[in-house]
Amino acid sequence: MEDDGSFVINGEKTWISNGGIADVYIVIARTSAGSGPKGLSALVVEAGTPGLEIEPFEVINAHPIATLRFNECRIPRSNLIGEPSMGFKVAMANLDVFRPSGGACGIGFARRALHETLEHTQGRHAFGKALSDIETVRVRLADMAVELEMATLAVYHAVWATDMLGGRQSHLASIAKLGATEVAQRVIDSAVQLLGGPGVKRGSIIERLYRDVRPLRIGEDASDIQRLIIARHLLGRDGPGPVRGHK
Repeated sequence: MEDDGSFVINGEKTWISNGGIADVYIVIARTSAGSGPKGLSALVVEAGTPGLEIEPFEVINAHPIATLRFNECRIPRSNLIGEPSMGFKVAMANLDVFRPSGGACGIGFARRALHETLEHTQGRHAFGKALSDIETVRVRLADMAVELEMATLAVYHAVWATDMLGGRQSHLASIAKLGATEVAQRVIDSAVQLLGGPGVKRGSIIERLYRDVRPLRIGEDASDIQRLIIARHLLGRDGPGPVRGHK
């Protein structure tokens, strides 16, 4: 609601990353009448704004997250990002940036998991030989490496396209996010399997990675949402898809 040159925000939003430690928040609020994305604007809200209550809570990994409650928070019009009623587009463009970064985060987790697994399987012996000399172990290690490299290329492709082609590359951002985080989950799960007991020991590197990677498949919209975005592009629902010209 707009009042005397300022926007007054009421309501709440939960599952806010960096809630409780951020100095400012970007809030998408309805500032004019309209259904769906119409009437939504993007506003900068400082952490110390009167009427803003921040309630942090814990999740399975060490990630700061909170519920934000707004009670008659008065935000000056100068805090508006972009044009009024364009907040939804601002939010979606922001996701196009953060989805590949979420994928890159998953790649980092998976690379560390593969490194730890290689060290363990070469140093651990069973049946008179190193685990890495067992064929089934080698097959799993190879699968981990192949998936990791393919996911890495998907992330590189998304950021390259954004830098070189310009405009929004939403489907590539979703491919990077979906592919890399799903691969990271599988690679780290394989690491747990190959390490056995040490892989689930509380506080061990692999155990921490296992807890850290799971939320990545939810943040910046869950994996199934990424699939819908990719399918919509393939079907030409957001403009010509990559199958253009094929009959």
